[in-house]
Amino acid sequence: MTSISIIENFPKDERFGLISQISRCSISIPSNIAEGSSRTDKSFSHFIDIALGSSFELETQLIIAFKRKYINKEQLTKIELKIQEFQKMTMGFQNKL
Repeated sequence: MTSISIIENFPKDERFGLISQISRCSISIPSNIAEGSSRTDKSFSHFIDIALGSSFELETQLIIAFKRKYINKEQLTKIELKIQEFQKMTMGFQNKL
């Protein structure tokens, strides 16, 4: 289950709010990594910082979605674990740059 597939069940009035924010973060993460990969290591590290920031933002937005009862605890936990795994691996990679 991805963050994109779970937003399909959100209320329609969240289309320009939480849905839009979650969608933008989900797209921002790989886009910044892709863009930074063609740069110098120092510049790449900056793009990884942006991607990491987006991942923390995404995690926060999913917690808000849970508190608003748009997703259940199982959905939140499942995707949080994936986000946290991404964060750990990305920070480890960034430290090697």
